[in-house]
Amino acid sequence: MTFSETFKPMTPLKDTGTCRFDYPEVFVLILTVVLRAIYYDFRSISMALLVIITLPSLMILIYNYRRQTSFWTSNIVIILLSVVIGSLQCCTVISISLAALIGVRIILSRPENHLRLLSVSVVTIIVFYYVSIVLDANSMGFDEGLLPLIVMVASLGVILYQFWRIYQEYIGYKASAHKAGGRLSTMVSVINKLTRFVPPQIWEPIVKSDSPVSVSNKRAKITIMFSDIVGFTELSDSLSSDNLSDILNTYMHCMTSIADKHGAVLDKFIGDGMVCFFGEPNSRGSRQDALDCVAMAIDMRREMRTLRQKWRLMGFEGLYIRIGITTGYCHVGNFGSNSRLSYTIIGKEANLASRLESCAGKDQILVSESTYDYICHNYECEHVAAFCLKGIDEKVDAWQVLDPSASTGHLSKWVDHTLPGFNLHLNFKDMKDNDYQDIRARLNFALERIEQEEEKVVKSIAAESKREDANRK
Repeated sequence: MTFSETFKPMTPLKDTGTCRFDYPEVFVLILTVVLRAIYYDFRSISMALLVIITLPSLMILIYNYRRQTSFWTSNIVIILLSVVIGSLQCCTVISISLAALIGVRIILSRPENHLRLLSVSVVTIIVFYYVSIVLDANSMGFDEGLLPLIVMVASLGVILYQFWRIYQEYIGYKASAHKAGGRLSTMVSVINKLTRFVPPQIWEPIVKSDSPVSVSNKRAKITIMFSDIVGFTELSDSLSSDNLSDILNTYMHCMTSIADKHGAVLDKFIGDGMVCFFGEPNSRGSRQDALDCVAMAIDMRREMRTLRQKWRLMGFEGLYIRIGITTGYCHVGNFGSNSRLSYTIIGKEANLASRLESCAGKDQILVSESTYDYICHNYECEHVAAFCLKGIDEKVDAWQVLDPSASTGHLSKWVDHTLPGFNLHLNFKDMKDNDYQDIRARLNFALERIEQEEEKVVKSIAAESKREDANRK
């Protein structure tokens, strides 16, 4: 069963399997004119009214059986009710009973039709009232006896039936809405899970615009980054599967958070490596895309230092990241088939970024000449070498992006220093105004602890010296 079959939309309820008739007022109409004809011994006027009302009523019974209501059918029913009220010269009990049926029918119609139906009813009553007076000036005593009571009871029964049917439909729609709400909640839960496998830059426009998805791609200038952990394959041979998965998941979580912060499209994970790119579907310009990519790579390298300190405490040494970046034209878009698509990049520049990453050393960020031209005015870079890369005919010049915190020409936004048992990592860009006091307090506490430990070391050295002097004597 496919996903669309599982979560197909709910359709409106239809009582296609049960007998229903939406115009029970017709039965009251027929009953009223039949009783009137009997009451007046089938006089010509009564028989004329019987024919005028019965024939359209029977047509409505036949044509509208198990069909949806419509404005014109409701209009005809209201006209017939109004004709009877007017022709009876507005007999009190019967007129009130039939007027109640008209009111119910107007209420059940669409709001925009209420005024039109009411106007038709009033005009029809007035016209047939005067027609009835002209044809028979004598007052009709139809308010006497059991006949008005029968009509009133029948009208009341129809009104109760209409409201009972509305209540049943309400219960049905409520159950349907509850079921649809449950399906919708399940669908949202499933979609939330599935979106974790797709970059937000891809699925958000699809959800917002409900645009069709097909095999399509285009040529665009993008900046691509490949990264992985140096020596992770060798390390995996000496680690248990639990430790290996814990290290890899922690690394991927931190790198993904940085990629999301910088607005990168996280294309895929390849073992311990990852592929990100800037420029599609939301480009800020080729130069800014390159700057954003390099800024992300620097943040990843700095975050790796923090992770390395945590892993060192767990007994895992020497975990470093290496990164390759290039800028150029690639084909980007949906590749695959109509049943399975992947939003990715294909082209020579993607291969170049992968080759640069494999040439990088520990904690190195290597960029190609095309990327260097965009970032050289913002980041200090150092030419490394001209590499002969597999699958590329000409030599490729590569530059190493230096850490801005190592620059002495301006105040850095980062402070990083790592020693065995010591890791200082300050990111002034992310600090808030109310954080400085707390940071200062923690640094002062750390300094006090260092002084205490230093005093212990000095006292220990002094005591050791005294013991050596005593031994000499």
